Amino acid sequence: MRQDVTALEAFYASPLGKVAAKTLAVRMQSLWGACQREQMLGFGFVTPLLDRIGGEAQVQVAAMPAAQGALTWAPTENGVSTVLCDETALPFRDGMFSRIVVMHGLEETSAPYELLREIWRVMAPEGKLIVIAANRLGLWARSEGTPFGQGRPWTRGQLARELSGAMFQTTAWTHALHMPPTGWAPVLALNEGWEKVGERLSAVMGGVVLIEATKRLYVTPKGEKISFSPLKPVRATKGLAQRAQKVGRGKGASSNPGELD
Repeated sequence: MRQDVTALEAFYASPLGKVAAKTLAVRMQSLWGACQREQMLGFGFVTPLLDRIGGEAQVQVAAMPAAQGALTWAPTENGVSTVLCDETALPFRDGMFSRIVVMHGLEETSAPYELLREIWRVMAPEGKLIVIAANRLGLWARSEGTPFGQGRPWTRGQLARELSGAMFQTTAWTHALHMPPTGWAPVLALNEGWEKVGERLSAVMGGVVLIEATKRLYVTPKGEKISFSPLKPVRATKGLAQRAQKVGRGKGASSNPGELD
């Protein structure tokens, strides 16, 4: 069962939630920049990030699953941009969005594959996706006082395989929210320091995983596998824009998803 939208709103209005949203938005801005003239979709509960990164986007829409509920959100003077929807049947035409963000979307869905296939359908061929999910190895997934402590957490490898199965190609990844999930003021004040130290000492222990992916337009022929080199982590000191290296595709090549765990 999904969290109620009012609980999500209350968290992101709290001191801890505001710091979490700022931290995640900084990571996303280092990758996507100002998103000028982009058509942006946020699925789950993404408005705290869209408020920070979507100001120059041409279109902004917040799609909230029916089991969660929706809040009125009007980022521009053009009116409300919130849609209450069925997560397995998004009410948008094919290829409508060039940038899509999923947060608080995968952890509590009973149909992750169907949801990602709908995301694939409404994404433009040149579009990009960022999935933000609770990290199974981090402290935030163990804290029921935050939205990231609800539902099913994910490892980076699990997310990469789920995305691949839904015809996405993962291009970059990072972790964030290395500070303890507490609203204690001294901890919040040192948030940037927590992020820097966490990336250097134990990057995989961040509270959330962020994975960027692109839309794959082909299906792997039966009997063939596609091989890519292991994704390179993106450190906070270098910015999320660092891309994962790719290697060529070859008949008979094999993949090694275990290296993503």
